[in-house]
Amino acid sequence: MTINVYCSKGHENPSASRFCLHCGEKLDAAINQGIQPGQTLGDRYLIVRQLGQGGFGRTYLAEDINRFRELCVLKEFSPQVQTAYVLKKAEELFQREATVLYQLQHPQIPRFRELFRSNFNGKEYLFLVQDYVEGQTYSSLLDQRLQKGLRFTELEVTELLLQILPVLGYIHSLNVIHRDISPDNLMLRRIDQLPVLIDFGGVKQVAAVVVSQYYQPNTGAVTPPATLLGKFGYAPPEQMQTGLVEPHSDLYALAATALVLLTGKQPSELIDDNTLAWKWRREISLSPTLGIVLDKMLSPIPQQRYQSAQQVLQVLNPPPSYYPPTQPPAPIRIPKSSTAATLAVSPTSPTSPTPPTSHTPHTWWTPDKIILVFLLLTTSAVIAVWGANSLLLSRFDDTKPQPTPTFSPTKQPLDPLAQYSPAERSRKQRLRDRRQRLGIDENFYVSLVNQIFWENNPSLQRRSLTNEPTDEQLRAQWDKTADQLLQKLTLLSSESRQKLGTYGGSDRDRWKVEVNNLNVSSRALYDLGDAAFFQQFPEQESKNYIDQPIGQVWHAFVADKLNAIIARSAFQKINFDPNATSKTVSGNLQSSAGKVFIADLRQDQLMEVNLAANSQIVWSIYSPTGKYVFLEDSKKRSWSGKLPESGFYEFVIVSRSSQPLSYQLTLTVENPTPIPSPTPSDTPTSEPTPTPSDIVTPTPEATSTP
Repeated sequence: MTINVYCSKGHENPSASRFCLHCGEKLDAAINQGIQPGQTLGDRYLIVRQLGQGGFGRTYLAEDINRFRELCVLKEFSPQVQTAYVLKKAEELFQREATVLYQLQHPQIPRFRELFRSNFNGKEYLFLVQDYVEGQTYSSLLDQRLQKGLRFTELEVTELLLQILPVLGYIHSLNVIHRDISPDNLMLRRIDQLPVLIDFGGVKQVAAVVVSQYYQPNTGAVTPPATLLGKFGYAPPEQMQTGLVEPHSDLYALAATALVLLTGKQPSELIDDNTLAWKWRREISLSPTLGIVLDKMLSPIPQQRYQSAQQVLQVLNPPPSYYPPTQPPAPIRIPKSSTAATLAVSPTSPTSPTPPTSHTPHTWWTPDKIILVFLLLTTSAVIAVWGANSLLLSRFDDTKPQPTPTFSPTKQPLDPLAQYSPAERSRKQRLRDRRQRLGIDENFYVSLVNQIFWENNPSLQRRSLTNEPTDEQLRAQWDKTADQLLQKLTLLSSESRQKLGTYGGSDRDRWKVEVNNLNVSSRALYDLGDAAFFQQFPEQESKNYIDQPIGQVWHAFVADKLNAIIARSAFQKINFDPNATSKTVSGNLQSSAGKVFIADLRQDQLMEVNLAANSQIVWSIYSPTGKYVFLEDSKKRSWSGKLPESGFYEFVIVSRSSQPLSYQLTLTVENPTPIPSPTPSDTPTSEPTPTPSDIVTPTPEATSTP
């Protein structure tokens, strides 16, 4: 398995690199031989992969073994000076910062878990452990848009400000300043599409203090320089010059972030070098309100800025809640309270409520009006006896609140299905009950049905279906699509169904580690998942579906196949008896099922393998590193040749039939290596196999026969 190395700026390089291919920085080979995937730290955290690297250490994705293998992030700080004094002082400072981070309890801030020290290869490391956020940074999202000639819209950026300013208000109320807000440190969380504030500068502040105070050649005699943190262009001038920060420092950085997202240009391209004024108006045109707000947040004079997040929120008027997704293609999210929960709906922009206005100005009470009111009140009292009091009050007395008409779009019927015919109401009720019994999230369910409905009806161009009689046939078609999808989702396990809508790259990373521990590649795992998924959704085979709602269903099928491999119902080691050169295994495959076989073989051995099975069973043969693919989804029934490398070879068979089919696999090898019976404690004896994207398919020194 190839381990990439990183420079201090986080640039990724091949493992053998001596210099960074991006910036030219010299790479320390000793440092690059650091913590690797599959290793466990603190007897608790299983490393999945490295996420990046900064000036003070690396960041890792890990599994918390003590918390049901929950994913988390480990931020490393590895002092270059390994003395007891430096380690003690560093840990004291980090403990102080950890105490501050522990106080932050906000849904849009990754939760701090703990601080721990670990010794690895004779070197001491300090780690901060935080929750893992599945999503993309706004920097990454912007890069994706720029590649398509797009940028963030004013509506999107205004929404971002409205969603992140309350978070800043919260941390500032606890006397915490982030210090390092930028598109790199804002993430769009996948599960709810909310921005999340990550990578607090306080951790970097501690690391910088340790460096400046305790890494000097003569520690006691050197006065440490001021600790300056922040990214140039994002941090305000006084922060870069003196290191002093206030709440308005974060507001300055947030406004700079907003302009970068709006213009697609870096701060250095927008700031006048002489005056430090922002020249953004030559790039874009904004509404007067947002333009004035950003200018004030970016004032070079701290006293002229907004002094709190609340002040900015009071000036910004909330825009409509919907805007185009920042991570296309994203699932369409339908509010849980929507009455159209079983319709194909396009998000709409609700109007902002109008503030109540006074109907009683100071000069209203003239003598004539007093007499008029007296007559009105008298008349109302008389008519009240006849039961018509409310009618006249609603007509003449505009100082009293008006009842909301039943046809108002802001008032929903008590029964969302009451507007439909009895037959349609009964049909929708059955669908709702069935979805609830299956434990499928309503928002995901609507998004999934919408996707398939629109794919089947491209002429509709993603328009909303109305509740009018003219759309009755389309609603019936939507419900039929929903019924068919629910039937297919019954094939999934209850656990996998309940996770629909939450799967992501972190799950695939975890699955890879789990199957690699069994000497199985993620490619083989995906072969099993593909067979089950494409059996139900053959139309998706040529499409890019991973980031679509239907991609969640693929993840769920793969998750079930992973459990089958771990349970050994879809996985078997081929063990040769003593002095035997051949081994035959046989069995039955249910509809769209599969099985992975592995055999520990050696380079230059001669191998022949035969599969006796129906033509609807296909198979693949992969080498231990995945570099060689001898057969892939093939209907050939034999292969023979000289093996190019040592390790565990994989034989993956899958059924494309809707009926159970039998198979018989015979493996013949010259001088096979006996393998002990599999036990739960088996560990890999070869490099973990890379994912499909890493695999190339040359087949030197190998021949195949039909």
